[in-house]
Amino acid sequence: MKEELLKFDGKPLFPERRAYTVNYDLSPREAVLYDAVTTYVQEEFNRADNLTKERKTTVGFALTILQRRLASSPEAIYQSLRRRRERLEDRLNEEKLSKRAADYRDRYAIEEDYDEDDYSPEEFEDMEENVADQASAATTVSELEEEIKTLRRLENMANEVRTSGEDRKWDELSRLLQDNREMFSPDGSREKLIIFTEHKDTLNYLAGKIRSLFGRDEAVVTIHGGMLRDERRKVESLFKQDRDVRILIATDAAGEGINLQRAHLMVNYDLPWNPNRLEQRFGRIHRIGQTEVCHLWNLVSKETREGAVFQKLFDKLEEEKAALGGKVFDILGKMTFDNRPLRELLDEHALTEDSMDVSKVVKIREEMERLEAHKLQPHFIESFFLEAFQRVGGRVRRREKGRWEVLSVPFAVRNRDMQIGIGEPVLTRYERICFEKEFCQLPGQTPAALIAPGHPLLEATIDLVLERNADILKRGSVFVDENDFGTEPRLLFYIEDTMQDGKSLPDGSRRTISKKMHFVELKSDGSARTAGYAPYLDYRALAESEKAPVRQYIGSQSWLTGDVEKLAMNYAVLQIVPQDFQQVRARKLKMLDKIEREVKNRLTQEIQYWDYRAFELKQKEQAGKGSSRINSDNAQKRADDLQARLQKRLSEIAKERMISSLPPVVIGGALVIPKGLLHRIMGTPVPDLFSQGDRRAVEYAAMNAVMQIEQDLGYQPRDVSAENCGYDIESWIPESLRHSTESLRMIEVKGRQKGASTVTITKNEIITGLNTPGFILAIVEVDGDRTHTVYLKNPFHVQPDFTATSVNYDIADLVNQSERLLER
Repeated sequence: MKEELLKFDGKPLFPERRAYTVNYDLSPREAVLYDAVTTYVQEEFNRADNLTKERKTTVGFALTILQRRLASSPEAIYQSLRRRRERLEDRLNEEKLSKRAADYRDRYAIEEDYDEDDYSPEEFEDMEENVADQASAATTVSELEEEIKTLRRLENMANEVRTSGEDRKWDELSRLLQDNREMFSPDGSREKLIIFTEHKDTLNYLAGKIRSLFGRDEAVVTIHGGMLRDERRKVESLFKQDRDVRILIATDAAGEGINLQRAHLMVNYDLPWNPNRLEQRFGRIHRIGQTEVCHLWNLVSKETREGAVFQKLFDKLEEEKAALGGKVFDILGKMTFDNRPLRELLDEHALTEDSMDVSKVVKIREEMERLEAHKLQPHFIESFFLEAFQRVGGRVRRREKGRWEVLSVPFAVRNRDMQIGIGEPVLTRYERICFEKEFCQLPGQTPAALIAPGHPLLEATIDLVLERNADILKRGSVFVDENDFGTEPRLLFYIEDTMQDGKSLPDGSRRTISKKMHFVELKSDGSARTAGYAPYLDYRALAESEKAPVRQYIGSQSWLTGDVEKLAMNYAVLQIVPQDFQQVRARKLKMLDKIEREVKNRLTQEIQYWDYRAFELKQKEQAGKGSSRINSDNAQKRADDLQARLQKRLSEIAKERMISSLPPVVIGGALVIPKGLLHRIMGTPVPDLFSQGDRRAVEYAAMNAVMQIEQDLGYQPRDVSAENCGYDIESWIPESLRHSTESLRMIEVKGRQKGASTVTITKNEIITGLNTPGFILAIVEVDGDRTHTVYLKNPFHVQPDFTATSVNYDIADLVNQSERLLER
């Protein structure tokens, strides 16, 4: 159950949710209209008893839709009565011309045992529109004329109510919007709210009323079944990110597949026939990542039939909650039991077992921590985006901690998204953005869009910056490695490694499924090695005074004039691409196996269902039990469509299995000059307190000291300094020794000779420390055979400047501003 799901830290995965029933009384004028239309519906139902089963069901469906709209809004019942009267008048004219009223057949037919769940919300909306406004029980011209006369009278009554301004249901919503404290945040600003209705007429009616109430048209947006998918995406994005958009009014077309957790408030202006749709609607806001208590208000008039039915439903749910200790198991969808135990079926279809083996959970947690430390860190993305976005003309300002407001997105970025984007559109502004997940959803704060790889704003900015600056990457640069006191230069190449599958894109190219950037270092002897995740962050550009001497030195290096790019490419082809390919292929094929299995199971069941349905309807037709021709044809067509869909999906999956790697591409390069070599070129002495050999001895002693400490503590340390990942030691904590959810310690070791007062930390190390929960800075003072080690937790509080490559810290200040974990 949702309420029982927990995160790794033991906190609930889903917030609390509360539902309220708002009862209201009809006004005298509304009550008269309600009774009059209900009487009409009852009389037409009675007349429909004399029709064939098929026509009886169709007319009954139309009349029930009319009854539902009566409880929705004066606008909905007025427009429904008007459209029905106009369509029946058109039909009357056809009848008079053909003079064959008794043989008239409704253009749309509903099978007597139809199931609303067989239709998507869009299909059901369309069916309502076509059936409700024209299906009639009339079998003669005179009966049709009499019904039209009744409809004119009811239409006039509905128009009187509509123009009178009497609408008790709207009055309740208006009071809710203006007086309920949940509608406003602590600072007095209005919270975002979703309002669900069953009917497009009511949707348009409410949009106009609320815009008038707020005095701002832009405050309200709508989603309904007649909108294209791209239009819905745009509305969804506006609702989530535009601070001026406060209300989303939607039909059930927004009840599935849309993430609306930007809000935590919802109103059911109309209640759906199917109670499961209540759960689907609430699930738009009550979902993973929601931090606020979710509130739902159901507007119901106890004087209506709908009110009586739903009050009984709510009473039943309350009984279930009492019997089950406050828990109600929500059924979403169908399940065929086939005479098998329920527990067996739940186990078979569950995403995972009720409880995992402890060792599996531990391994998953360790891998998550390791990936968290090695991923493209939020601070890297933040540094790049804030600088790049402003350079392309964007305006952004800092708001709360870790969060920004995008005031203006330039046309160049939005236009680039229109060229390369395929999903959520880039907006003209964003109320809040962030770069770390922990700042997305904060209690009492506006949710923020996570700017990470894949977000359209970031992708469009990257693409635009690359287009404007790609030639600079290819021309290359010269960097200085301040941490290398050697004298051997090296070339750093940026190599892009791309994997694709067999699916074709609209332009005829094959789809990219993986793209990675690798860094390869090449020495003068032609040997190559992987340079780590982002080595350039620790290098600096040449000073103006250094450029001429270095340029002269480069001219004397004949090895730089050879085909060095080819050597780097060969290394990538032999060492990097095969490993990447195997990882991507294994992961992708495992996922495709699962998708193929689920696709076959689900679509095969649906095909069998509709094949049997078509056969059943055909049997009825042959037995003379009503005209089921249209429905049997539709059922068979649906089965055939599903069969074609199955074959298409299997064909697509087969293409997705055709994984191949493209030749690696050199994006750019740079010559890296070690600090020792730079001083030789400049003719200056190396400003170091001790020799390179002494430095290595100190670093070696420091590493040994920390490895020994970790072993003494009962942990299992591993030297990862050669992997250039922002720390030197990865230490595994046995479960029995854990005091938190963390299972790994990432330790950066800094060895210093006794008496040293400062320590230099590279940008890569600082940012890794800011991003990694288990990061520890170990400062080791080395005095001959003796060492003094201090472990510091949370040593860094501010990320370095965009152009910085390292920061010098006073050791005493660093110790004082950090949490001291250990001293030995």
